[in-house]
Amino acid sequence: MMPALVTPGAPWDPAWTQARTPAEAAELSAAGVTVLVTLPSPLDAALAAAAVYFWHGARVFVTEYMDEVRQALEMTDSLAGNRPPALTRRGLA
Repeated sequence: MMPALVTPGAPWDPAWTQARTPAEAAELSAAGVTVLVTLPSPLDAALAAAAVYFWHGARVFVTEYMDEVRQALEMTDSLAGNRPPALTRRGLA
């Protein structure tokens, strides 16, 4: 399942379960549950939390930073080897 981004205050699907820690997100995800995470407010904290929780299986994120978080999730997915990077460069020394 690709990640979904939800704005704060928007209604949630009752089938989603909120995780409070990355370990809880990994456990719920392994059990087949769709995991929801509410990201913190400062942008840098939201990006870091999104990457960690996504790596541990969370797939729904509540955030006010939609574009930035989506980019962080795409990068994390590329690092995990699940999708090709958007751009590759070859450096020659």
